[in-house]
Amino acid sequence: MTNLPKKARVVIVGGGVVGCSVAYHLTKLGWKDVVLLERKQLTCGTTWHAAGLIGQLRASANMTRLAKYSADLYRGLEAETGLATGMKQVGSISVALTEARKEELYRGASMARAFGVPVEEISPQEVKERYPHLNIEGVKAGVWLPTDGQGDPANIALALAKGARQRGAVVAEGVKVTGIAVEGRRAKSVSWEQGGEKGTIEAEHVVNCAGMWGHEVGRMAGVNVPLHACEHFYIVTEPIPGLTQMPVLRVPDECAYYKEDAGKYLLGAFEPNAKPWGMNGIPEDFCFDQLPEDFDHFEPILERAVNRLPMLAEAGIHTFFNGPESFTPDDAYNLGLSLEVDNYWVAAGFNSIGIQSAGGAGMALAQWMETGEKPFDLGDVDVGRNQPFQGNRHYLFERSKETLGLLYADHYPYRQKATARGVRRTPFHGHLEANGAVFGEIGGWERANWFANEGQERDYQYSWGPQNWFSNQAAEHRAVRTNVGMYDMSSFGKIRVEGRDAEAYLNHISGADMSVAPGKIVYTQFLNRTGGIEADVTVTRLSETAYLVVTPAVTRLKDQVWMRRHIGAFNVVLTDVTAGEGVLAVMGPNARKLMQAVSPNDFSNGANPFGTAQEIEIGMGLARAHRVSYVGELGWEVYVSSDMCGHVFETLWEAGQGMGLKLCGMHMMDSCRIEKAFRHFGHDITCEDHVLEAGLGFAVKTTKPDFIGRDAVLRKKEAGLEKRLVQFRLSDPGVMVYHNEPLIRDGKIVSYLSSGAYGHHLGAAIGMGYVPCKGETAADVLGSAYEVEVAGRRVKAEASLAPMYDPKSERVRM
Repeated sequence: MTNLPKKARVVIVGGGVVGCSVAYHLTKLGWKDVVLLERKQLTCGTTWHAAGLIGQLRASANMTRLAKYSADLYRGLEAETGLATGMKQVGSISVALTEARKEELYRGASMARAFGVPVEEISPQEVKERYPHLNIEGVKAGVWLPTDGQGDPANIALALAKGARQRGAVVAEGVKVTGIAVEGRRAKSVSWEQGGEKGTIEAEHVVNCAGMWGHEVGRMAGVNVPLHACEHFYIVTEPIPGLTQMPVLRVPDECAYYKEDAGKYLLGAFEPNAKPWGMNGIPEDFCFDQLPEDFDHFEPILERAVNRLPMLAEAGIHTFFNGPESFTPDDAYNLGLSLEVDNYWVAAGFNSIGIQSAGGAGMALAQWMETGEKPFDLGDVDVGRNQPFQGNRHYLFERSKETLGLLYADHYPYRQKATARGVRRTPFHGHLEANGAVFGEIGGWERANWFANEGQERDYQYSWGPQNWFSNQAAEHRAVRTNVGMYDMSSFGKIRVEGRDAEAYLNHISGADMSVAPGKIVYTQFLNRTGGIEADVTVTRLSETAYLVVTPAVTRLKDQVWMRRHIGAFNVVLTDVTAGEGVLAVMGPNARKLMQAVSPNDFSNGANPFGTAQEIEIGMGLARAHRVSYVGELGWEVYVSSDMCGHVFETLWEAGQGMGLKLCGMHMMDSCRIEKAFRHFGHDITCEDHVLEAGLGFAVKTTKPDFIGRDAVLRKKEAGLEKRLVQFRLSDPGVMVYHNEPLIRDGKIVSYLSSGAYGHHLGAAIGMGYVPCKGETAADVLGSAYEVEVAGRRVKAEASLAPMYDPKSERVRM
């Protein structure tokens, strides 16, 4: 029997490569009393049968940073532990069979340059030279990443476990976790059993690294960890005479990847329609197990592969493998501190990239646990991004059919998920649908992204250039800029803050001054102790003891938990009221005219200036009108109790018919906001972006004492800025930008665009990005020549620190 301790600083649940990495990195930071519990044997879940591909380019700078860290770590593990990891830097080639995929690969190559990853775009003939076994019929182009590699997944995990043991960690196999006791908001102990023996370990921290069991282990503590296992197929050939070491090969248009290993080929697939597995639970005895073969399911992949790699036709199949992998609703893994329990951490759901991610994920989580602060922005994978309903098993079953295949699908901008839709609808959904809305989904919310014309198909036709809704968006954009538009903002989070200490509490967590009169609206950020931005919100004072905080739709729960964790001794209550009110935004030069047509209230500047809210009559109902704007025009956000939403929509819509009111979608809002240089949380501003460098110093009042981040703001003011967020307009009106395109200053790549969209009023693509500027003035920054690289082509760009549209904000104050 295992001699397990009664107490531990941390208990890690799960002995796959991720759990071993977390244990390794915690002990490397000096943590003692680290205990890892594995239900059967190390690596026996999904690690042992992973393909072991170790690519370095990911979809964002920090995810790439973590993948590069993994590769570097694995190269050094053998010297540290004596266990070979099989890590080989063989490079990788991805090939395109369509023009759309070629553009995607070339945009990815540009992104790689911005992130410091060696990359080369190569022609079909150059692909053939590097990969002579490949049939290049139909190949349009390729991308070569020389520093990519492959490794032995099981040995990587075992080396990490050995490294952790060498520094004192207890790594116990054959010990099943049966329960996690939670008191209040803290996990207190972990229950286990081994054979007939049972016990508990008191724990200061618990880490869920349970892989495809992660959802179940989360439920033990009341924590939501959305993931679902899917069947994942590959074949391994018999030895092929003369086959030598080859780069990893990906042919995403045929859903296939190829890895040469010891003179054999491994062919794997990420097919468009996946097979979820284990909805009713994973068998108790599952350990190094395979799932039943399904050759009919894999046969189309194999047929294309034999054509693409003709030598496979003569090679016998040694192994036909089907094993489970866990997938999340958005194809990003779950990492970080849970929202529900204040000392319960998660690292699970790695979407078939667990080997390349494990080293970096373990490092980042260990640093987060050590300091209590994220080491850098992890928003892409933060477990706090998940919505509670996404733990629903039926939802996960339906969504996982799609997410496996999305790994190799075309990653078009604005691509919408097709499965598990319609779960969350705003009170205006039916009215919008009846008037031509084409919906997108974010955080489960169905949101009108654009409105189809009569007779136009209501769907997305994806491309890397202007998509089929481009002219619709332009018309909506024009309506808001020149007349009046209306759109649904009900999905934005609404958190009511009430209590006798509401003012003092909000002053403590906000950068701006919350000591304002009832009816005043304040734009502010919640900062961390380094001056980074944890949330970007508007706060409306409703009364002496009540405020309303409005957050982005997908961050509402995370923001509310962050607020709750900073209540301390303040006497306040936080309540999510998102579903209680619908919100219609009425925006444009004629917004006042429309509001006056439906309400007897006074909407003049004197009675209702910018940045104030008032209770109003509207139609035969009541509402609250907030005079704010995220599109840079005169306008109001009209808050209506859900029971009156239908009436208020019909009242505004009917009154607007005589003045050309146009229904608008979220795509319009994005194109208008970027013309005005309004920041987008999660792209332009994150927890690692200093509020002053983001150009938001106007929203911070350092004369106010004792708010979170104040010292960091004062230090930055003293030391000076190291980077500035700059707006760019591309010179070629036919080029589209989205985010992560390299930003070139005086001929050298210095950064990348944090966000981008087409500015229909300004007549070109608009981007925003941080420019390093240590020791420089604003004039120095603007005195340079800028370009943006798009799919390998450099396009001149005009730079501005002030908004290119209405720089003095005169239009919102009309």
